[in-house]
Amino acid sequence: MDFSHYENLRTLVRTNFSEQTQRLVDEALEYAESKLDGLVRYNGTPLIEHGVAVAEIVISEIGLGRNSTLSSILHDVVRIAHKQLPAEEFLALTADIQHRFGDQVVGITMGLSNISELKLKVAKEQADNFRDLIVSYSEDPRVILIKLADRLEVMRSLDIFPREKWRKKSWESMNLYAQIAHKLGLYSIKSELEDIALKYLETKDYEHIVTKLEESADERRAFIARFLVPIEQRLNRLGIKYHIKSRTKSIFSIWNKMQKQHVPFEGVYDIFAIRIIIDCTPEEEKQLCWTAYSVVTDFYTPNPNRMRDWISIPKSNGYESLHTTVSAEGRWVEVQIRTERMDAVAERGIAAHWRYKGVGQGAQTSEQWLSRLRELMEDTTHSLAQRFDAKPASGEIFVFTPNGDLRKLPEGATILDFAFDIHTSLGSTCVGGKVNNRAVSIREPLRNGDIVEIQTQKNQTPKSDWLNVVVTSKARNKIKSFLREEQAKHNRMGREELERKLKNWKLAISIDEAVAYLARHFKLRLGTEVYGLIATQKLDFGTIKELLSRHLSGEAEEERRAAAAEIERQKAAQHASQEKAAPQDALVIDDDISKIQYKLAKCCNPIKGDEVFGFVTINSGITIHRCDCPNAKRMRESYPYRVVEARWRQSAEGAFRVSIRIVAADTTGMANHITEVIIRDLKLNIRSINFAAAGNGCIAGTVAVEVPGTAVVDTLIHQILRIKGVQRAYRIN
Repeated sequence: MDFSHYENLRTLVRTNFSEQTQRLVDEALEYAESKLDGLVRYNGTPLIEHGVAVAEIVISEIGLGRNSTLSSILHDVVRIAHKQLPAEEFLALTADIQHRFGDQVVGITMGLSNISELKLKVAKEQADNFRDLIVSYSEDPRVILIKLADRLEVMRSLDIFPREKWRKKSWESMNLYAQIAHKLGLYSIKSELEDIALKYLETKDYEHIVTKLEESADERRAFIARFLVPIEQRLNRLGIKYHIKSRTKSIFSIWNKMQKQHVPFEGVYDIFAIRIIIDCTPEEEKQLCWTAYSVVTDFYTPNPNRMRDWISIPKSNGYESLHTTVSAEGRWVEVQIRTERMDAVAERGIAAHWRYKGVGQGAQTSEQWLSRLRELMEDTTHSLAQRFDAKPASGEIFVFTPNGDLRKLPEGATILDFAFDIHTSLGSTCVGGKVNNRAVSIREPLRNGDIVEIQTQKNQTPKSDWLNVVVTSKARNKIKSFLREEQAKHNRMGREELERKLKNWKLAISIDEAVAYLARHFKLRLGTEVYGLIATQKLDFGTIKELLSRHLSGEAEEERRAAAAEIERQKAAQHASQEKAAPQDALVIDDDISKIQYKLAKCCNPIKGDEVFGFVTINSGITIHRCDCPNAKRMRESYPYRVVEARWRQSAEGAFRVSIRIVAADTTGMANHITEVIIRDLKLNIRSINFAAAGNGCIAGTVAVEVPGTAVVDTLIHQILRIKGVQRAYRIN
């Protein structure tokens, strides 16, 4: 076979791959030539030349490996066979390719063949189809990368296609393939696809911009030369190895900005960017990039709103660079600072990123970066369905400040997101804005190409409901941070004020106990919420003092229990009056409770003399509750059929546990005095006793005592209150 037609590809293969790969590529060329013999492109050249050109792009511009190169050469063989051959012959062909070139090559070529058979239309549903395509073929991401190379080769050769195909292929390239290239970090391919597509879709606009660029080229070169003089002198003096590129903005980008901002060519101020590319070791990258940045800003004033640091935190697709826009001779100049490695990643995307990590070209390396590529593609799929017409990037919108600064935000972003994206202080004081000179609220969703102006008020601060307005993590985090700081400030102020008041009131209660009681009283989840109410003056100290005084005296507890018991009595009486059938006998609680299938509830700890009722449980028989039990209301309302009336047998005897809350002066032997009264005077057993300092010279605690009934409880409390120094004593359970 004469390989002279393919010498450019073979040179690339020799340069990048092993001799074994070279032999396989030659075999693939021979195989493809035999299978595609007689098939030509629209201009009469052999069809195999398309596959060869795609393979060259795959190696030199994307950086893929052997299997991708072989698949590029063979993809038309599989595509045409899939379309024309009967099933048995097609399976025989793929088995032959598998035997010669391996499983991966067959898988990739089948994926490319399936994509080619999708009948995509120049319409909105196109994007939905493409989303489905990515999901279907993302099992091997190389399929998408080779498809991008395929489309790039087609666009470079679009002149040979019939005119009726120009618009469709250009629309697909601009709105679909360019966006995939953008997401994967293949910026060179993205720009070229967009520029060629614009040439065929908007020929006059394209030619106008090309002419304008040519007319201004000399002036632009002279300006750049003047601009660089002091920068180069300083960099040379510092001994930094570097070279400088001047990159003109892509024709599509200039056109897009002219359309969005409704300005002529002269109104697009950032026509070009200057790129300082530093040659250094990985360890020196950050330091030297920032050194170069300081050199540039020493001579020219930077625009702080247009500073982009993708070195500290690279983009998800691996892009790293330091961008700044500086003012020189009355015009803005974008300066990009990066290293040789970063520049390769920017030009060649994620493949270069892994290649520069110093790892080989083996299967393991491919798996590493293909795995990362899958992550990027999965991020892309959900938003591609939203893309159509000339919208720049999937899941993204571009909006402008009044002075033409471009901001990228996620779809669904609001005025408030935009304000926080510019600056935290602007977002924090935002009260609304103008979109295309139309006044709107902070909730207004933004659309691609909007020109947005923010309106602020000095006394405005972030509110908690703003979290429902924003969609960007930056805005959400800033709002949460402000609210946390405000809450912490309120907590500090509220606690200090409450501590001061408790000291002045001389109440025998610690601040923690006071806050716990207030939180329970106002049904608050956290004690810190009490501090917030105090700091914001939603809870006055007169109310707090009254509540705490009643709590310490036991009055509040007794009132609660009495009210609860009265409600339960009324309900029981009403239920009895409505019952037309013969009344049921009440459950009689005997003295020997252990022999009966009921037990005393732990939630309210009833004792003989308390008004009680029974509740039928699923596993534990009947439990006896006090009528003023905190759970009584819920049980009677939710399960009335499981409630059993109950009463104590008059002759019943037994030992019931009751808990008494005591507040007393912190004097020597106070606990001994209390235990003596209970054990010696009243002949009762103490089950537990617990006291702790309560502040203001007092102690507070709980004593659990065994009693035969409620009558003894009254005597017990009365006797405890007679002890010198005891201030309060009341039953809590």
